Amino acid sequence: MSEYFGRLSPFIREYIYKHEWESLNEIQEEACRVIFDTDAHLIISSGTASGKTEAAFLPALTLLGEDIPASVGILYIAPMKALLNDQFCRLDELLEEADIPVCCWHGDILQSRKNKIIRNPSGVLQITPESLESMLLNRNRDLVRIFGDLRFVIIDEIHSFMGTDRGIQVLCQLERLQRYIRTTPRRIGLSATLGDYSAAERWLASGTGKEVITVNGTNYHRKIRLSAEHFIQPVLETDMSPFEDIAWIYLYDKSFGKRCIIFSNGRETADAVIANMKYMSAINGDPDIYYVHHGSISGPLREEAESEMKQSEGPVVIGATITLEMGIDIGSLERVIQIGPPVSVTSLVQRLGRSGRRGNVPEMLFVDWENPSDERSTLPNKLPWRLLQIIAMLQLYLEERWMEPPKILKYPLSMLYHQIMSNVAEAGELSPQALAEKILSMETFRRVNIEDFNNLIMHLLDINHLELTEERGIIVGLEGEKVVNSYKFFAVFPEEEEWAVMDGSKKIGTVEIPVPPSKYLTIAGYTWIVTAVDNNKRLIFVEKTKRKIQLLWYGDRAIVHDRILKRMRQVLFEDTEYPYLQDAARECIRKARVLARDNGLDKTNIIDLGGGMLCLFPWLGHINFNTLTKIINKYMEKADNDDDSMIKKVSGIRPHFITFKTQLGGEEFIDRLKQVINSDISAYNVADEGTIRQFKKQCEYKEPKYDRLITSDLLKKQVAEDYIDINYLRDEINKWQSL
Repeated sequence: MSEYFGRLSPFIREYIYKHEWESLNEIQEEACRVIFDTDAHLIISSGTASGKTEAAFLPALTLLGEDIPASVGILYIAPMKALLNDQFCRLDELLEEADIPVCCWHGDILQSRKNKIIRNPSGVLQITPESLESMLLNRNRDLVRIFGDLRFVIIDEIHSFMGTDRGIQVLCQLERLQRYIRTTPRRIGLSATLGDYSAAERWLASGTGKEVITVNGTNYHRKIRLSAEHFIQPVLETDMSPFEDIAWIYLYDKSFGKRCIIFSNGRETADAVIANMKYMSAINGDPDIYYVHHGSISGPLREEAESEMKQSEGPVVIGATITLEMGIDIGSLERVIQIGPPVSVTSLVQRLGRSGRRGNVPEMLFVDWENPSDERSTLPNKLPWRLLQIIAMLQLYLEERWMEPPKILKYPLSMLYHQIMSNVAEAGELSPQALAEKILSMETFRRVNIEDFNNLIMHLLDINHLELTEERGIIVGLEGEKVVNSYKFFAVFPEEEEWAVMDGSKKIGTVEIPVPPSKYLTIAGYTWIVTAVDNNKRLIFVEKTKRKIQLLWYGDRAIVHDRILKRMRQVLFEDTEYPYLQDAARECIRKARVLARDNGLDKTNIIDLGGGMLCLFPWLGHINFNTLTKIINKYMEKADNDDDSMIKKVSGIRPHFITFKTQLGGEEFIDRLKQVINSDISAYNVADEGTIRQFKKQCEYKEPKYDRLITSDLLKKQVAEDYIDINYLRDEINKWQSL
């Protein structure tokens, strides 16, 4: 059948025969070669539904069968419970005929099932980073017995970990786990969306010094069906029907009768979309085939949506966020619809990969609403920023296969706090020297110097998160115990204050902001009226209504990369006609190009809006845009009126444009800004301690969980080292011209 088929375990060959595989595919052959014939780590990068999971497990399980470990042999880490559950079902079937157990371990799994692997550690353990953190803290006496002979660590969806606090957590966990095991387990990373293989290889190998080999599949679809349409959102009226908005009719028609996911970037939008789809289907007398899937609805409702998509033979439409981006098997999809631009190009590729399974061509439709403008609107408010971003992201992927590189921090201070507290809690007590050696020897924190580390330790002692014993050992302090002893400590992503939404005794989901009685909210695809609120227990009681919902946009949902803004500018001034644009979108871009050229935006970065107002178009991503705004505010703004050469009232919409009032002309302003950026300005000058927390929040989608416990001077150092790039800004600004 293939070169490596005969080397697979008999039960695996039987499984392959039973499922009538014609052969191992390209990535499975290559994965077998790497795992059987080398001792390197492995990255398997190939399209969704291309057999990555089997490529990792078939040879790894074969080696386990040939030399049975005395503990858990394979540790499988995934970013989501739903993905673990899905992979558990697939592995359980594969291992049905073999004497290799598989255990799924996360917060929703019964303790009785977990106890089996604690009593008899063997086979495969599937786990989330949060549950692994809990094991390191609460079961460290069992870790040698559970993991002492570990052979493989498989990390699924590694792109979702790279450049994130959860990714740092996973790497730290693996280094900590190494202290308890006598083997050096090989690492296998899986992903359908990697743009930079070398960065992924460095990440996977972190702290091991071992070679990484990447297996890059080429046997996935090269054809993609794309479509993008643009609509002007009408002025919202309370009782306006979705049938009065052509965008809703378009969305309904494009999803009707399909097996389809409608992706959005926010939970509110996902709920509103499905609520209106349900309303329209009821008015039309069509069957209700609509479901919602996101992190704020209850587990049973998410599982119902997954089950319908997997098992139903008829059409199913799910409104979803990032929770359905990952590789959960939801059967064959006919179409993916994206509301507005996705949060990243990486996310775009993940979502595109949800369709096109089972041999079909991937199909993705973009539906975009823009707010209406009129003749009184200024130029920057007339440009279709969202549509420009959609096109830019598509072109970057289609032309270059570009995806955002991970941002690897030199000073991940929030995670430094977390790992200090976790290591101290795990050990019970550590000497200052032992604690420093444990933390600073980790690859993630190797750039943190001992002085900064000691300053943070002194701060944590001052605020009683750590405490010194009489023997000068470090233990968790009283305030620290409140943090470490909470189950919330296991998760490193920012916490959200949640209120449970209750339909009688049934929990529907959660919301971040409480809604008062007699007001309406949308969740799980329905509109509800709030009947009562229990502030002490954080409960919101609701009853279902048939009220219609208007779709509202909720600000930024991501930090956009500089490359995307550069490509947006190119879209505005190139003559390319994009074949996927539908009539209204094509006309919108044509008008935007005429408007931009007529106002000279192809020749300048700054225009006069009249009335002493200038508008600057930096074409920078969020982080550099924020830095530029900070420089203008700090070095060029003046609050009083005694110097008309300075600027006042800096505002705008990030990262698209900055407006300000000044007596300067455009050319004078650009010259003055160049003088500032070409002076001896440094990142440490820009990042002042007084406003550093606000600035850092603007550079993150959400504030890192433990930044509130870090001193301002350390945060300033992190911002200066990790976020402010004066050299890049200097190069960009020196290219700018004015009319």
